[in-house]
This record gives sequence, C-alpha cells and structure tokens, in this order.
Amino acid sequence: MNDIRRLAVIGAGTMGRGIAQTAAAAGIVVTLHDLSPDLLHSALDAIRASLDEAVARRKSSPVFRDVVLDRIRPVADFSAALDAVDLAIESVPESLPLKLDIFRRLDAAAPPAAILATNTSALPVAELAAATSRPDRVLGLHFFNPVPLMPLLEVVRTPSTSLATVDTALALAHRLAKQPIVVRDSPGFATSRLGLAIGLEAMRMLEQGVASAEDIDRAMTLGYRHPVGPLRLTDLVGLDVRLAVAEHLHRTLATDTFRPPEILRRLVAEGKLGKKVGQGFYRWDEPQTP
Repeated sequence: MNDIRRLAVIGAGTMGRGIAQTAAAAGIVVTLHDLSPDLLHSALDAIRASLDEAVARRKSSPVFRDVVLDRIRPVADFSAALDAVDLAIESVPESLPLKLDIFRRLDAAAPPAAILATNTSALPVAELAAATSRPDRVLGLHFFNPVPLMPLLEVVRTPSTSLATVDTALALAHRLAKQPIVVRDSPGFATSRLGLAIGLEAMRMLEQGVASAEDIDRAMTLGYRHPVGPLRLTDLVGLDVRLAVAEHLHRTLATDTFRPPEILRRLVAEGKLGKKVGQGFYRWDEPQTP
C-alpha cells in the first residue's frame, strides 16, 4: 500500500482548490495546476479566505493556516506539477473527451507507480482507466462540496482497479478525515444517481407550480432531515454540472427519471448557473469563481 506524501490536483476550480486545501491540511504536499494563471491566483485567494475564516471562528490558528498554505504550490506547467507525485487527481469540467485527454497526459507525465484518480460525479471511470497504461492504478475519488467540510468520499472502483489501489484510497480517505464508501463503477455511482433523481423531481415540482423553491427545499430539510434542500444544493453544485450529469444518466440508463426538465435547460441557457454566478434557483449576494 502506498503512503501518499505528494499529490497533484489538476483543475483549480471550486472542487480542485477544496481538495488541495483538505490534502494540505492533512500534511500532504500539493501541487495545484490549471491552464489559467488567473484561476490559480483566485484559487489560492479562496483557500486563504477559507483558512482565515477558520481562524476567525477559532477553529484553527494563524500558524496552522500558514503551514497549510505553504504546502500548496501553484504550478502552471502540467508536467512539472506531476513531478514525483504519489497520486494525481483531476477535477476538470464534466466532459468525457476532456477527461480522456487529461488522463492520457497524466499517464504520460506522472511517475509509473502513481495512482491516477478522477473527481467525476458520474462519468465512466473504466473509460478513463482504459486511456492509460496503468488501469490497475486508476479509480474515482468523488469529493463533495465544500470539500473541507463534507465528510463523505465516494471511492469508485473499476473491474481493473487493484485491491492495493483501493486500500491506498481508503487510507487516504481516513487521513483526510473523510468517511469512505466503495462503489462499483456504474452510471451515477451511488450518490449522484440518488441525489440527482431527487433534484430533478424537485425541479419538475417547481415547474408544475406544486410549491415554491423555498418550500420544496424546506420539505426535505424539515421532513427528511436533509442538511440542504435539493434546489439549493443544485445552486451550490452548479446547474450546468447537474445538467451535464442528467444528460449522461438519461443516455446511459435510458430512463425518464433523468430526463432534464425544461426549467433546468432554460436556466443554464440563460447563464443562471447557481451560486458561482450569483443566480440559479435562488439569488446569491456574492458571485463566486466557478
């Protein structure tokens, strides 16, 4: 079983920077890569702001904040970001062609013994593994937003993933203070398939005038003890992300359960993608970096 000492995160968006912060807080040296220097700069600012908030709430100390920031190294060059890493995880947009390209490049640039992981919430991990020369060392590590706070980590194994790779992933999960579940590589895994079914039905109810967005969400938070309602959660995840996952599951599972509602398509077409842009099913005061 490998001990993960150095980790590369490819993609400095909301999830990527959350993974980087969480790993660095656990004592792992992290290289954070993105094609956009501006996004790398924004990611570091967001990580600092998150750590500053923890200090302000007396959940952390200034010394620990500085130690965590010192472990995160922004790297603009793709190959350099993968130098001597034990694990590389991609967190780029939910596009299979894009992720396939990333995995081919990861396979070429990462050390031969390194594990390659994807943070996809629904795309087939086996297809990504098949694009590499090391399918036994490829798996899904599906984190949840916000990464530093959410306790779940979905570990997705393919038929080719070795037991040693799964064991390393489980050890990493515990080191990151996450509770792992191991699921078979299937459309939507466990979490996206269940969560999206509820979210899409909530959208249909809103579309049909059954209740307001606030009351639909309140039904799930008060009636079923969900920490956040399905429409507010969609705003947090990103309407564009949920639309892409819904389209994928609708194609692969061939069931109307995952047919995207018209309200979702319309809001995405209007650029109302959720909290990251300031408006989705709700209005948000401060737009966030995607």
